[in-house]
Amino acid sequence: MSLRFLFALLVATGLTVEAAHSQTLSLKPFKDDLFAYPAALSTGDNGAYTVLDYHEMRDINQRDEVPEKRVRAQYTDPGVRKVQQDLMLKTDAGDVRHVAVGRTEGASIIVLYLHGQGGSRKQGVDDFTFGGNFNRIKNLMAQNGGLYLSPDFPDFGDKGAAQVAALIDHYARQSPGAKIFVACGSMGGMICWKLAARKDAGGRLNGLLLLGSLWDDSFLTSPAFKRRVPVFFGQGSHDVVFPVEKQEAFFRSILAKKSYPTRFVRFETGTHGTPIRMVDWRGTLNWMLTKAP
Repeated sequence: MSLRFLFALLVATGLTVEAAHSQTLSLKPFKDDLFAYPAALSTGDNGAYTVLDYHEMRDINQRDEVPEKRVRAQYTDPGVRKVQQDLMLKTDAGDVRHVAVGRTEGASIIVLYLHGQGGSRKQGVDDFTFGGNFNRIKNLMAQNGGLYLSPDFPDFGDKGAAQVAALIDHYARQSPGAKIFVACGSMGGMICWKLAARKDAGGRLNGLLLLGSLWDDSFLTSPAFKRRVPVFFGQGSHDVVFPVEKQEAFFRSILAKKSYPTRFVRFETGTHGTPIRMVDWRGTLNWMLTKAP
Protein backbone atom coordinates (compact mmCIF):
# COMPACT_ATOMS: atom_id res chain seq x y z
CA MET A 1 0.00 0.00 0.00
CA SER A 2 1.49 3.35 -1.08
CA LEU A 3 1.88 6.21 1.39
CA ARG A 4 -0.25 8.40 -0.88
CA PHE A 5 -3.10 5.85 -0.85
CA LEU A 6 -2.81 5.39 2.91
CA PHE A 7 -2.97 9.15 3.45
CA ALA A 8 -6.03 9.44 1.22
CA LEU A 9 -7.71 6.59 3.11
CA LEU A 10 -7.04 8.24 6.46
CA VAL A 11 -8.41 11.56 5.24
CA ALA A 12 -11.54 9.91 3.87
CA THR A 13 -12.08 7.97 7.09
CA GLY A 14 -11.61 11.12 9.13
CA LEU A 15 -14.17 12.98 7.05
CA THR A 16 -16.64 10.11 7.42
CA VAL A 17 -16.25 10.12 11.21
CA GLU A 18 -16.58 13.91 11.33
CA ALA A 19 -19.72 13.79 9.21
CA ALA A 20 -21.21 11.12 11.48
CA HIS A 21 -20.53 13.24 14.57
CA SER A 22 -22.05 16.31 12.93
CA GLN A 23 -25.38 14.53 12.47
CA THR A 24 -27.85 15.47 15.20
CA LEU A 25 -28.91 12.61 17.44
CA SER A 26 -32.65 11.95 17.44
CA LEU A 27 -34.11 9.74 20.14
CA LYS A 28 -36.10 6.76 18.89
CA PRO A 29 -39.73 6.43 20.04
CA PHE A 30 -40.76 4.69 23.24
CA LYS A 31 -44.49 4.41 23.96
CA ASP A 32 -45.03 7.75 22.22
CA ASP A 33 -48.76 7.12 21.77
CA LEU A 34 -49.29 6.72 25.54
CA PHE A 35 -47.16 9.73 26.48
CA ALA A 36 -48.35 12.12 23.77
CA TYR A 37 -49.43 15.55 24.97
CA PRO A 38 -53.16 16.20 25.31
CA ALA A 39 -54.78 18.66 22.93
CA ALA A 40 -53.38 22.18 22.73
CA LEU A 41 -55.81 24.87 23.84
CA SER A 42 -53.68 27.67 22.42
CA THR A 43 -50.21 28.50 21.18
CA GLY A 44 -48.20 31.71 20.95
CA ASP A 45 -44.78 33.24 20.44
CA ASN A 46 -44.34 31.42 17.12
CA GLY A 47 -44.93 28.06 18.77
CA ALA A 48 -42.61 28.62 21.73
CA TYR A 49 -45.55 28.90 24.16
CA THR A 50 -48.27 26.24 24.43
CA VAL A 51 -51.27 25.77 26.71
CA LEU A 52 -52.31 22.11 27.03
CA ASP A 53 -55.65 20.63 28.04
CA TYR A 54 -54.72 18.80 31.27
CA HIS A 55 -57.40 16.92 33.24
CA GLU A 56 -56.74 15.18 36.55
CA MET A 57 -59.52 12.64 35.97
CA ARG A 58 -58.02 11.54 32.65
CA ASP A 59 -54.30 12.15 33.22
CA ILE A 60 -54.09 10.68 36.74
CA ASN A 61 -57.16 8.64 37.61
CA GLN A 62 -57.49 6.85 34.26
CA ARG A 63 -53.75 6.46 33.77
CA ASP A 64 -52.93 5.11 37.23
CA GLU A 65 -53.97 1.81 38.76
CA VAL A 66 -53.54 3.47 42.17
CA PRO A 67 -53.76 7.26 41.71
CA GLU A 68 -50.34 8.94 42.11
CA LYS A 69 -48.78 5.72 43.43
CA ARG A 70 -48.83 3.09 40.68
CA VAL A 71 -49.32 3.63 36.97
CA ARG A 72 -51.02 0.99 34.80
CA ALA A 73 -48.67 -1.67 33.45
CA GLN A 74 -48.82 -0.65 29.79
CA TYR A 75 -47.02 2.63 30.57
CA THR A 76 -43.80 0.98 31.74
CA ASP A 77 -41.13 -1.51 30.77
CA PRO A 78 -39.37 -2.52 34.00
CA GLY A 79 -36.82 -4.58 32.04
CA VAL A 80 -34.69 -1.43 31.97
CA ARG A 81 -33.67 -2.19 35.54
CA LYS A 82 -31.15 -4.65 34.09
CA VAL A 83 -28.98 -1.66 33.16
CA GLN A 84 -29.66 0.30 36.37
CA GLN A 85 -26.99 0.68 39.06
CA ASP A 86 -26.95 2.36 42.47
CA LEU A 87 -23.48 3.92 42.68
CA MET A 88 -21.23 6.12 44.81
CA LEU A 89 -18.80 8.59 43.24
CA LYS A 90 -16.05 10.07 45.39
CA THR A 91 -15.31 13.68 44.41
CA ASP A 92 -13.47 16.66 45.87
CA ALA A 93 -16.91 18.12 46.65
CA GLY A 94 -17.93 15.01 48.61
CA ASP A 95 -19.34 11.54 47.98
CA VAL A 96 -22.22 11.56 45.51
CA ARG A 97 -24.71 8.69 45.68
CA HIS A 98 -26.55 8.34 42.42
CA VAL A 99 -28.50 5.92 40.27
CA ALA A 100 -27.18 5.39 36.75
CA VAL A 101 -29.25 3.84 33.95
CA GLY A 102 -27.65 2.92 30.64
CA ARG A 103 -24.10 3.41 29.39
CA THR A 104 -21.69 4.82 31.99
CA GLU A 105 -19.01 5.08 29.29
CA GLY A 106 -19.32 6.14 25.66
CA ALA A 107 -22.90 7.38 26.04
CA SER A 108 -24.50 9.26 23.14
CA ILE A 109 -26.46 11.58 25.45
CA ILE A 110 -26.59 12.19 29.21
CA VAL A 111 -29.71 13.31 31.09
CA LEU A 112 -29.78 14.14 34.81
CA TYR A 113 -32.86 14.59 36.96
CA LEU A 114 -32.52 16.69 40.12
CA HIS A 115 -35.24 16.15 42.71
CA GLY A 116 -37.01 18.78 44.80
CA GLN A 117 -37.50 19.31 48.53
CA GLY A 118 -37.91 16.03 50.40
CA GLY A 119 -36.89 13.92 47.41
CA SER A 120 -33.92 11.64 46.82
CA ARG A 121 -32.12 9.84 44.02
CA LYS A 122 -34.84 7.18 44.24
CA GLN A 123 -37.57 9.54 43.06
CA GLY A 124 -36.04 9.94 39.60
CA VAL A 125 -35.90 6.19 38.95
CA ASP A 126 -39.28 5.17 40.36
CA ASP A 127 -40.95 3.21 37.57
CA PHE A 128 -44.51 3.57 38.79
CA THR A 129 -45.07 7.10 40.16
CA PHE A 130 -45.63 10.25 38.09
CA GLY A 131 -47.54 8.25 35.51
CA GLY A 132 -44.55 6.11 34.56
CA ASN A 133 -42.71 9.11 33.13
CA PHE A 134 -39.43 8.31 34.88
CA ASN A 135 -39.58 4.79 33.46
CA ARG A 136 -39.95 6.37 30.03
CA ILE A 137 -36.84 8.54 30.32
CA LYS A 138 -34.89 5.55 31.63
CA ASN A 139 -35.94 3.47 28.62
CA LEU A 140 -35.30 6.33 26.19
CA MET A 141 -31.74 6.60 27.44
CA ALA A 142 -31.11 2.84 27.56
CA GLN A 143 -32.50 2.26 24.07
CA ASN A 144 -30.61 5.16 22.50
CA GLY A 145 -27.16 4.41 23.89
CA GLY A 146 -27.52 7.15 26.48
CA LEU A 147 -27.08 7.55 30.23
CA TYR A 148 -29.63 8.70 32.78
CA LEU A 149 -28.51 9.89 36.21
CA SER A 150 -30.56 10.58 39.35
CA PRO A 151 -28.32 11.82 42.19
CA ASP A 152 -28.62 12.67 45.86
CA PHE A 153 -27.20 16.02 46.94
CA PRO A 154 -26.91 17.60 50.41
CA ASP A 155 -28.72 20.90 49.78
CA PHE A 156 -30.01 23.28 47.11
CA GLY A 157 -27.10 25.68 47.61
CA ASP A 158 -23.48 25.85 46.55
CA LYS A 159 -22.51 22.51 48.11
CA GLY A 160 -25.26 20.65 46.30
CA ALA A 161 -24.40 22.39 43.03
CA ALA A 162 -20.71 21.53 43.47
CA GLN A 163 -21.49 17.84 43.93
CA VAL A 164 -23.79 17.72 40.88
CA ALA A 165 -21.16 19.61 38.85
CA ALA A 166 -18.55 17.02 39.92
CA LEU A 167 -20.90 14.21 38.86
CA ILE A 168 -21.41 15.86 35.47
CA ASP A 169 -17.65 16.34 35.07
CA HIS A 170 -16.97 12.67 35.80
CA TYR A 171 -19.48 11.28 33.31
CA ALA A 172 -18.69 13.91 30.68
CA ARG A 173 -15.10 12.65 30.70
CA GLN A 174 -16.38 9.07 30.38
CA SER A 175 -18.55 10.07 27.40
CA PRO A 176 -16.81 13.04 25.73
CA GLY A 177 -19.14 13.04 22.74
CA ALA A 178 -22.38 13.21 24.73
CA LYS A 179 -24.68 16.21 24.93
CA ILE A 180 -25.70 16.86 28.54
CA PHE A 181 -29.18 17.89 29.69
CA VAL A 182 -30.30 18.62 33.24
CA ALA A 183 -33.96 18.41 34.32
CA CYS A 184 -34.87 20.00 37.64
CA GLY A 185 -38.09 19.36 39.54
CA SER A 186 -39.43 22.04 41.89
CA MET A 187 -36.69 23.29 44.26
CA GLY A 188 -34.15 21.33 42.22
CA GLY A 189 -34.31 24.33 39.91
CA MET A 190 -32.04 26.17 42.31
CA ILE A 191 -29.32 23.69 41.36
CA CYS A 192 -30.14 24.11 37.65
CA TRP A 193 -29.53 27.86 37.81
CA LYS A 194 -26.40 27.44 39.92
CA LEU A 195 -24.99 24.97 37.38
CA ALA A 196 -25.74 27.43 34.59
CA ALA A 197 -23.80 30.11 36.48
CA ARG A 198 -20.68 27.97 37.04
CA LYS A 199 -17.82 28.22 34.55
CA ASP A 200 -17.33 24.44 34.50
CA ALA A 201 -20.91 23.19 34.27
CA GLY A 202 -22.24 26.29 32.51
CA GLY A 203 -19.69 25.76 29.79
CA ARG A 204 -20.64 22.12 29.38
CA LEU A 205 -24.45 21.92 29.63
CA ASN A 206 -26.50 21.59 26.46
CA GLY A 207 -30.00 22.09 27.83
CA LEU A 208 -32.07 22.78 30.97
CA LEU A 209 -35.58 21.54 31.77
CA LEU A 210 -37.45 23.33 34.58
CA LEU A 211 -40.40 21.23 35.75
CA GLY A 212 -42.77 22.95 38.17
CA SER A 213 -39.81 25.01 39.22
CA LEU A 214 -38.60 28.55 39.89
CA TRP A 215 -36.92 31.42 38.08
CA ASP A 216 -33.58 33.18 38.48
CA ASP A 217 -32.82 36.47 36.72
CA SER A 218 -29.08 35.89 37.13
CA PHE A 219 -29.36 33.25 34.40
CA LEU A 220 -29.38 36.10 31.88
CA THR A 221 -25.72 36.82 32.63
CA SER A 222 -24.58 33.20 33.10
CA PRO A 223 -22.06 31.21 31.01
CA ALA A 224 -24.87 28.88 29.94
CA PHE A 225 -27.01 31.78 28.69
CA LYS A 226 -24.10 33.23 26.75
CA ARG A 227 -23.75 29.85 24.99
CA ARG A 228 -27.50 29.95 24.19
CA VAL A 229 -28.24 26.70 26.03
CA PRO A 230 -31.90 25.85 25.29
CA VAL A 231 -34.34 26.05 28.20
CA PHE A 232 -37.68 24.27 28.56
CA PHE A 233 -40.30 25.26 31.12
CA GLY A 234 -43.22 23.04 32.14
CA GLN A 235 -45.66 24.56 34.65
CA GLY A 236 -49.12 23.82 35.99
CA SER A 237 -51.53 26.75 35.91
CA HIS A 238 -52.64 25.92 39.48
CA ASP A 239 -49.13 25.60 40.93
CA VAL A 240 -49.41 27.22 44.37
CA VAL A 241 -45.68 26.78 45.16
CA PHE A 242 -44.26 28.63 42.16
CA PRO A 243 -46.97 30.76 40.47
CA VAL A 244 -47.24 30.18 36.74
CA GLU A 245 -47.44 33.91 36.01
CA LYS A 246 -43.97 34.54 37.43
CA GLN A 247 -42.44 31.67 35.49
CA GLU A 248 -44.16 32.84 32.32
CA ALA A 249 -42.76 36.34 32.82
CA PHE A 250 -39.27 34.89 33.26
CA PHE A 251 -39.69 32.79 30.12
CA ARG A 252 -40.65 35.89 28.14
CA SER A 253 -37.62 37.78 29.44
CA ILE A 254 -35.44 35.00 28.01
CA LEU A 255 -37.39 34.76 24.75
CA ALA A 256 -36.90 38.49 24.18
CA LYS A 257 -33.12 38.06 23.97
CA LYS A 258 -32.56 37.67 20.22
CA SER A 259 -35.07 34.81 19.84
CA TYR A 260 -33.32 32.72 22.48
CA PRO A 261 -34.10 28.95 22.19
CA THR A 262 -36.72 28.43 24.87
CA ARG A 263 -40.13 26.79 25.13
CA PHE A 264 -42.93 26.96 27.68
CA VAL A 265 -45.69 24.39 28.17
CA ARG A 266 -48.52 25.40 30.49
CA PHE A 267 -50.67 22.52 31.75
CA GLU A 268 -54.06 24.14 32.26
CA THR A 269 -55.51 23.18 35.71
CA GLY A 270 -52.28 21.28 36.47
CA THR A 271 -50.67 21.55 39.91
CA HIS A 272 -47.09 21.57 41.23
CA GLY A 273 -46.11 18.03 40.23
CA THR A 274 -47.97 17.94 36.90
CA PRO A 275 -45.01 18.80 34.63
CA ILE A 276 -42.94 15.91 35.99
CA ARG A 277 -45.79 13.55 35.17
CA MET A 278 -46.64 15.06 31.81
CA VAL A 279 -43.44 16.35 30.16
CA ASP A 280 -42.81 14.71 26.78
CA TRP A 281 -39.19 13.70 27.34
CA ARG A 282 -38.59 12.56 23.78
CA GLY A 283 -40.13 15.55 22.05
CA THR A 284 -38.42 18.03 24.36
CA LEU A 285 -34.97 16.43 24.19
CA ASN A 286 -35.14 16.02 20.41
CA TRP A 287 -35.92 19.74 20.10
CA MET A 288 -33.05 20.57 22.44
CA LEU A 289 -30.65 18.35 20.50
CA THR A 290 -31.31 20.49 17.40
CA LYS A 291 -30.55 23.69 19.34
CA ALA A 292 -27.78 22.52 21.67
CA PRO A 293 -24.47 24.41 21.49
